[in-house]
Amino acid sequence: MSNQNVLVTYSAPVSFLASENWKQVLAALQSQLPLRSIHWKSASRPNLKTIQELELTLVPLDSLRDEHTSQVPLTLLEKPLLNLYVVTCEDNDLYKATVKKQIKDWHFSVSQRKNQEWIIVHVVRSDVKTTDRKFFNMKSSVLDKIKADFNIDKRDRCVQLSWTAGDHSPVIWADLVNKIKDGLLSALDSSVSQREEEVRRSESQRQMPGWNFCTFFILKESLASSFEGVKLFEDALHQYNELEASFIQVLREKNMSWFGSLIQPVDKDDSVPLLSITKKHYRDLILANSISVFDFRIYLLSRQCALLNKMRRPSEICQKVTTFLGTFGRRLREVEAKLPEYFIESWIFSSALSVVDQCDTWATTIELDSIQLARFSASKGELLELAKTQLDIIGVKVGHLPKKLPFASIEETALHPEQIGKRSSTRRISNQEIILAIRDKEAFYDLYCATSNRAIDMYVKAGRRKIALKLHGFLAALDIHRGRLASALAIFTSLPAHYAPHMWISLESFVLSRALDIHAELKNPQDREWIHILLAYLRTCTNDMSKELTSEVDQEKSVTQLIKALHTAAASSDSDLVHTDHPIMAVQVSGDATCSDDEDLVWIDATVSNHLPCDVFVDEINITLRGRDSERLKFIAKVDKLPPGQLTVTLSCPSSSWGLYTLESSEIVMSRVHFQWQHTGTTTTAPKRNQISLVRVPHSLRALDVQMRQPQQTELGTTSHLLLVISTGRNDISRATIKLTPPSGVRFNYSAARLEAEGTETLEASDNAIVLLDAPVDADIIISLPHSDASRYHTMKIWLNVTYNTQSSMGVIRTLQTSRVVTVSLPIAVNVEDFFRGKRLFSKFTISATSHQHVRISSTELQGARSLDGVKISGCRPSRPVVTVMPEHPVNFLFSIESSNGPEVEAIVRQTVETVLSSMPVEKPQYGSLRRMLIDKLVAQLESNAEWVEAYRATGEIILPRSFEDDGDFQGPILEALAQCRPETASPCPWREIKIPVDVPRMNIVTAARITIQPSSLPSDIHCYTMRYDVEERVKDWLLCGRKRGDFVATDGGSFAVPLTLIALHHGEITLPKVDVRPLPILTQASMGSTVPSADAYQVHGAEKVLILPRGGRSTYIVGMGGEYE
Repeated sequence: MSNQNVLVTYSAPVSFLASENWKQVLAALQSQLPLRSIHWKSASRPNLKTIQELELTLVPLDSLRDEHTSQVPLTLLEKPLLNLYVVTCEDNDLYKATVKKQIKDWHFSVSQRKNQEWIIVHVVRSDVKTTDRKFFNMKSSVLDKIKADFNIDKRDRCVQLSWTAGDHSPVIWADLVNKIKDGLLSALDSSVSQREEEVRRSESQRQMPGWNFCTFFILKESLASSFEGVKLFEDALHQYNELEASFIQVLREKNMSWFGSLIQPVDKDDSVPLLSITKKHYRDLILANSISVFDFRIYLLSRQCALLNKMRRPSEICQKVTTFLGTFGRRLREVEAKLPEYFIESWIFSSALSVVDQCDTWATTIELDSIQLARFSASKGELLELAKTQLDIIGVKVGHLPKKLPFASIEETALHPEQIGKRSSTRRISNQEIILAIRDKEAFYDLYCATSNRAIDMYVKAGRRKIALKLHGFLAALDIHRGRLASALAIFTSLPAHYAPHMWISLESFVLSRALDIHAELKNPQDREWIHILLAYLRTCTNDMSKELTSEVDQEKSVTQLIKALHTAAASSDSDLVHTDHPIMAVQVSGDATCSDDEDLVWIDATVSNHLPCDVFVDEINITLRGRDSERLKFIAKVDKLPPGQLTVTLSCPSSSWGLYTLESSEIVMSRVHFQWQHTGTTTTAPKRNQISLVRVPHSLRALDVQMRQPQQTELGTTSHLLLVISTGRNDISRATIKLTPPSGVRFNYSAARLEAEGTETLEASDNAIVLLDAPVDADIIISLPHSDASRYHTMKIWLNVTYNTQSSMGVIRTLQTSRVVTVSLPIAVNVEDFFRGKRLFSKFTISATSHQHVRISSTELQGARSLDGVKISGCRPSRPVVTVMPEHPVNFLFSIESSNGPEVEAIVRQTVETVLSSMPVEKPQYGSLRRMLIDKLVAQLESNAEWVEAYRATGEIILPRSFEDDGDFQGPILEALAQCRPETASPCPWREIKIPVDVPRMNIVTAARITIQPSSLPSDIHCYTMRYDVEERVKDWLLCGRKRGDFVATDGGSFAVPLTLIALHHGEITLPKVDVRPLPILTQASMGSTVPSADAYQVHGAEKVLILPRGGRSTYIVGMGGEYE
């Protein structure tokens, strides 16, 4: 039925049909088949349908029997859709005499047939020359007469074929092929419309007496078969889907009078291929109203799957069969007592495997991409898993499998033992594999493993690893039942790593529990592998979903025993085991840290959560805080056990560091097992549930501190130094090791470090650190540390790591981790301009601030080198008092012959405050420890308010803002000391000295050029240097006449003059042109070549301007404009 082609009849005069020409024409026509790209637009369908290929069967018209209309609806393709009549006559008289009557008889015969089209084909031999006609012959051709006689309606059903024997060119057949397409579409459209109307009429009579569903099914199926015959598979499948929906509606109405019983099993019903429609005469059973629901559903499913195969959708076939077997299998459970024993399981098992094999056969002719192939493999895996499930049911029934998880995890819908004895059927199943599996346990196990492995293979190919792992669990459970414990342990141990990423907590817990049980049954040692399995199991115990497969009481008892065994195994382990982010415990910081008043020690409280229902024995808890510059503080506390719930623990860290930190990590140590949690970091290392915890470590004023600053004297060109100021505070330092990490490209010379002042402390020689010994309490120790060139940095950020111990607690190693920023660039910039005037050199030094700070300069001096003996260096003005360089106002200094060095720079505010506070009498002993805090607070107050700046610049008084409070008894004396009047020359701050080396420029020739209004000329015959002058051309101001460029010989102290004429081009004040004077190269024997002497020319008239007056006087002109009197 589904393979039937469209019928097209042909007819012609008997003599032509018997000739060789007809055979050639028929062969050539068949070579144009199948028809391609047929577009059908039906009035009853909104969308355009495209038939890619359509096979035709050409048959003689006489071969069809004219039968009466059958009562059983057939497919629309049982009868022809198109009739062809071939005419070869080219003579009008012959046509009129005989051919016309033959065509008329044929036309009358085919026009009586409903829903059929006809075409008259006029074949003309193009290789045969016709008789010449006269020019004025007005007779029409045979084709014209045929069209006039038979084209009654507007459609043209006549076509001429100009054909040559053996010519199969598509161009020749194009008109005929298009006519055939149009005729077929017209006939198909009318046939389908009529059959659809019949289907609608039958469906509308559904509630009327006498209506029969089976008759309706056959009628609608004829429409589906017709669509299938013309390759419209989507429309055919739609008809079967509608039939399935109609059947379900009938099923809901419980009107099954047109069917037999639910199932009438016959031999091999449980083992024959499910999708075969030739195993039974399904259509005859439907017409006889005796088909069972079982057979009807199978037939309907087979027709749908056949169409899905032709549509190249094999995955949908498997999905549809899986759904059908599951739903109809549950329906058969209702009548299981009337069925042979194990019939349902055997039928589902056999059907699933047969469909997988059938789909594999169909798929060999289909090219599937990666996505389609994965979907197809997953669908086959579901069918194979369904077959495996039937083996679970059979195995539990016959005793091959235990009646417990995971084999009995599905809903048990099988009959109870008392019902099994009431079976009314004496038939037996026919599937030999199932029969052998029931009788032989080993055969059952082999079949079970083979089916499961096939399903696992399909799921792996589809990328569904979770379901494949579930089936691995079934195989492991089977190994346990069969006594293969080692194999089961290997499977159960490997499965959790695959379950965990998918959050299958209950399955993961069950699998690990079984792994622990098997490990105990095998009496294997509790080694590292056992600890890993146990910790993975404990991870699942903290989740409520893990209790789905075990009772809460049993789990609590089991966990208590396992924790004790874990502690014992951890103590006997030979190496450390690290487990990250384990959920059985958690550590969080519960507040800010606090400092000890007696020593450099920091405390912090942490909340430890035990999520297990029993005590956990541990040895140590530690947390790590990370600062802004990656400095780390480690807090430690010794703990014996953690009870269930939360526990607050105080941890300590011997350190003098302070600032804002984040909780980076935490750790709980159980002998050789370390539980670690990362609280900050990347998303892959930090659990999402952990939020960043900020911890503020306060600053202890009496703790060890290290500051860095520049030395008081700086000389460029020599080795650079930095000063380290170590404040010991309350610590009597026994030994302190200071390591500094400078920025890239800078190195410290630790071996050359030295103390700036003598005392009880000493330095120990070291190449990689500064080692300070025996430093007393409350001492400020200054160490000078040389370093390499750091001129490319404006400021250096230096990381300090100090480890030290004190005389009072030698066994405690304390730390200080911090960073300091030191300005290494000069606070001033010096620019030099040199001016040669005669035999003197004037150098102007412009000093400007390089930052926003004001810089005081006490004095400047230009010192000559020893190589400049006999050269007088002097300032051009008397020494002036202290000068303040501001960012917006640079300062100039002028020297004769020599350049100035850099001025002294001060951080005015901080050093003034430090000096004043240091000079105050210490009335209270705690003032020494508070001095640094007071200085920082005073400077911060002065930086936040600029009202005091003007008064300080004028008088030297520092008037503090009203908002300043020191929270002590020092406010009055500080205000009085800072408010004293201090002139700039009497500054209490120590002056820094900066030495900047500069080069003295040298000139071989100094030339002065001058332009006067009345030039004079003084010739010179003294030859020393040959010079060339060039007068600037100012085309907008002057018109220059004369020798503008020329050479002359220069003598020491001589002059050269040349006359020039300047014509002003406009009036006003105009500057004179510049004269460029430069020496020419001279030949020297020493260098075996030419050299150019150095020279400098300055414009004597550079500041002069010439006033050009506008031209005076008046001229009168009379211009004739034309007129009658002219």
